[in-house]
Amino acid sequence: MEPPNLYPVKLYVYDLSKGLARRLSPIMLGKQLEGIWHTSIVVHKDEFFFGSGGISSCPPGGTLLGPPDSVVDVGSTEVTEELFLEYLSSLGESLFRSEAYNLFEHNCNTFTNEVAQFLTGRKIPSYITDLPSEILSTPLPTPGPCSFANPDSVSPELGPCPTEILAGLAGSARPFGQALRPLLDSIQIQPPGGSAVGRPNGQS
Repeated sequence: MEPPNLYPVKLYVYDLSKGLARRLSPIMLGKQLEGIWHTSIVVHKDEFFFGSGGISSCPPGGTLLGPPDSVVDVGSTEVTEELFLEYLSSLGESLFRSEAYNLFEHNCNTFTNEVAQFLTGRKIPSYITDLPSEILSTPLPTPGPCSFANPDSVSPELGPCPTEILAGLAGSARPFGQALRPLLDSIQIQPPGGSAVGRPNGQS
């Protein structure tokens, strides 16, 4: 009996902030974030991802995001291309419809984690899946180089201190990340350059 064919499975990792999260998160959140992660699964010579437009595919690195910032070797799979596309079509009609997208709770990384486990039995790295809860639990940052006592103080690096914004948030009992959530929940991410998967004639 011939051994089954094995197909490599890769996780493409993109920093949507293009390095800004690493530089600004200590100031904005009071903790270091290495990136704002968007991920996709690469298998059977194509890249697959989930966004506000549903499940999409493209040649590897074929969206406007360009090449990934890093590539994680998830493993190998025996799942054929035909079976995999049937699986994606089913997901696109159930768990990963376009209207199911939510930046924090049901996003591109939720999708790649689900698909990685289907293909290989392995999850994607926790530093990616833990990012939303890490942001939402962030406490209010301290004012840093400027002071509430002096609203006109200026940091040479940062310019005027946004004391009114921080003071307003300081009156909230919620963590800083939770205070920002209404704004962040309205954000929809769909990297341009992909084609719809599992919908006839590319309909969205």
